[in-house]
Amino acid sequence: MGTVTTIRREVLTLPAASLGTDNPLPPLRPLDEAHRIDERDRAALPRDMARQVDYEPLRSLLPVQVRDGYGRRREPRGLDALVIENDRLRATVLPSLGGRIASLFHKPTGRELLYTNPVFQPANFALNGAWFSGGIEWNIGATGHTTLSCSPVHAARVPAPDGGEMLRLWEWERLRDLPFQVDLWLPDGSDFLRVGVRIRNPHERPVPVYWWSNIAVPEDLRVLAPAEEAWHFGYERRLRRVPVPRYDGADRTYPLDSTYAADYFYEVPDGRRRWIAALDAHGHGLVQTSTDVLRGRKLFVWGTGPGGRRWQEWLTEPGTRGYCEIQAGLARTQLEHVKLEAESEVSWLEAYGPLDAAPEGEWHTVLRGAQERLETALPRADVDAAYAAWRSRADDEPGESLATGSGWGALEVLRAGWKLPGTPFDESTLQDEQAPWLHLLRAGSLPEPDGSRPPAPTLVARPWRDMLETAPATPDTEYHLGVAQWHAGDLAQAVRSWERGLKGAAERWPLLRCLALADQEGGHPERAADRYTEAFGDLCGRRDAGGDEGDAWPAVMAALGREAIEALLAAGRAAHARSVWERLPDAVRARGRFRLIEAELLAAEGRRAEARAVYDDGFEVADLREGDERIGRLWARLTGEPLPARHDFRMRPDGGGPARPDTLTPAAGLSEGTA
Repeated sequence: MGTVTTIRREVLTLPAASLGTDNPLPPLRPLDEAHRIDERDRAALPRDMARQVDYEPLRSLLPVQVRDGYGRRREPRGLDALVIENDRLRATVLPSLGGRIASLFHKPTGRELLYTNPVFQPANFALNGAWFSGGIEWNIGATGHTTLSCSPVHAARVPAPDGGEMLRLWEWERLRDLPFQVDLWLPDGSDFLRVGVRIRNPHERPVPVYWWSNIAVPEDLRVLAPAEEAWHFGYERRLRRVPVPRYDGADRTYPLDSTYAADYFYEVPDGRRRWIAALDAHGHGLVQTSTDVLRGRKLFVWGTGPGGRRWQEWLTEPGTRGYCEIQAGLARTQLEHVKLEAESEVSWLEAYGPLDAAPEGEWHTVLRGAQERLETALPRADVDAAYAAWRSRADDEPGESLATGSGWGALEVLRAGWKLPGTPFDESTLQDEQAPWLHLLRAGSLPEPDGSRPPAPTLVARPWRDMLETAPATPDTEYHLGVAQWHAGDLAQAVRSWERGLKGAAERWPLLRCLALADQEGGHPERAADRYTEAFGDLCGRRDAGGDEGDAWPAVMAALGREAIEALLAAGRAAHARSVWERLPDAVRARGRFRLIEAELLAAEGRRAEARAVYDDGFEVADLREGDERIGRLWARLTGEPLPARHDFRMRPDGGGPARPDTLTPAAGLSEGTA
């Protein structure tokens, strides 16, 4: 008799960096899409892949804010965890960090099945910035790591299909305005964690959907998937079909046999069972399998080059074991988005557990042996039956609440009156962030801002934009309306809204910043520099007048000061950039990102030796974006010496460009990057 499955609370204590304060400035710049398909490759794509590659790729992070307030100073901190276990398996879930499974421990063998990060260190890999490595991550939204990577989700107990307990996670994904749920349960005596996933589209229009379950495993393994071909996407941004396992003179199913970072999206033939496994030299490891809706399987490798090694150190403690990622998604590749029809849903079931099989030998023989062992451990028919059983409980209302996510879902449900059985977005979850929009919904106007905090985040979906257009035209309303219009592509009207708001605004800097950025995007660097100077001066005047020094204001000073300096340097105004620099708080200027900006400023002033001294003193740019070459480019301007190893994040043979194809780069001035 197995031990009854239990769900309990726990605290996971790790050396952890603080997430800090989010960037308060709305991310108006378009994303630099790293998944552009070379026209030479497009004609060779299967028709359905080509269609889905072109289907509504994400152009903006709005309404989500950028998370760039974290640092690299770590100290012991307790993370709330939820543990679900039976007598065979124990899964540790972090509800405050996107519902990530941090650990999957197999009790009979005493083996950890995942790569577990010994620290919590945010880095700039999510669509909106902060992300951390390790475990199993649920990526929903658009190409890249989800904006929920470091955000809380709702969690509760729910009856499991076998009569035991199930852990339900759910949230509202804001980029695509969709609710989703992830249900985890462990049948008594089972070696496999079942995971039921559902994404719903309550809208009266189709929406693009993206999902990849991202599993970190140690990289000194062999990765198996039932395929003879894969779509390779690497540093050169070419998507091409390649053979599996050997490609370009090496067996690419061994992550350590690649020099540079790359994605391999496996072409699993129709009708074949969907699975992917990572096995060590002794044949022990993890397998993931699913119902057929979860079509794609992928291997990501960092590579053994110096840049890949440096990034691995950056994400954890130097000297610890490296990792790769095996993944499962709705489409063949992460370049694609799938259409979800109006008022419909998509769902599937995944299973995670141990697998013992021979990893060495001829490819087809290895695959056949692994699939036979998987079929013995967890028959394909059992996965389909578990899915059917789970679907009968997917609408069950949650019981005891175990964690609370955001209030954005509750706001949307209040606005539209949607009924979403199984995933309640209760009005009690509304928080301060939603308060202005609740007022707009109920009273038809935004509340008068009290000036004690920066403007609230803007909602940009069409229903909210319509409400803003009919609300009384206060400066605050014109500001938010302009942001929503900008997001919709009505750039000229957005500028007109901001200019109207500026006429009566007591606080001018939010509107001036938007206008300055519009000038930059419109090719007017001189006017942008003027407006950034005025915006930063207005903000400093408010601060000098004794405004509230809450946590948000240093973040505003840092974000606006950074954009202003970069705009002024781009316009050739080093002296004005120096004036902005001198007015930044000392704590801001001491950050690694601003030490790099200081070196750029010194170089622009012709003070090359002092700029070089910044490098000699040492700095770490906590929010360095993969593919960001600024550190190396500036070093090359200052000296002909090799780039120091601590600054060498270059990931391709010629030393530039993005390494990781599943990363998008928010434009400079938000989370800096040049991918």
